[in-house]
Amino acid sequence: MNRILFEKTGNGVWISHLDVMRLFQRAFKRGGLHLKHSQGFSPRAMVSVALPLSVGVESRCEIMDFELVDQQLPFEEIRDRLNATMPDGVRVLEVYDSPVKIKHLTHLDCVITLEYDAGIPQAAVDRIRELFARDQVLVMKRGKNGPVEQDIIPMIQSCEVKAVNEQEIEITARICAQNPSLNPAQMVAAIERDCSEVKPDFARIRRVEVRAEDGSIFR
Repeated sequence: MNRILFEKTGNGVWISHLDVMRLFQRAFKRGGLHLKHSQGFSPRAMVSVALPLSVGVESRCEIMDFELVDQQLPFEEIRDRLNATMPDGVRVLEVYDSPVKIKHLTHLDCVITLEYDAGIPQAAVDRIRELFARDQVLVMKRGKNGPVEQDIIPMIQSCEVKAVNEQEIEITARICAQNPSLNPAQMVAAIERDCSEVKPDFARIRRVEVRAEDGSIFR
């Protein structure tokens, strides 16, 4: 399977998942790269992103699979052709062939930055550490039949909390990426719900790496 590793940073974080799909399909076309399409009444381009990214979230480890029509080009040339058409904030880092199926992508490394305009509240780091050390932390999640409570603790493999300056706390976590999956925004929601006295004024989230079940980097 041909695979792309790409990043969304800067203004690129405001491009939605569906627009990213359209963006890449146009990039392939403009770069003279012909995507395979499915058969049937409504053919669709053979291109898919492993883990859809929420708007506003930065990532340096997005994975996309694609198939070209009888076109053998060096991977470096495919990368360069795509990047020549990309908008600011979206960049292809690597194009390569991988035999590893997306289902083996199980964990995600992320960094959550909590910002406090008036400075970090007293004991905020300890309160947040204590929260994610609990046996159970419930948050509301949208389900098919409406909102449901979900325990996020089983989906957090590791979590480190530290102050990086007088106004920012950084949470570095390894979380489940698929079956089940945890959105890092749910960790922010848990802080706002259970530690309201240290609720941040703003939270930034970025993905930094995707991993297989054994902890190795997924590619």
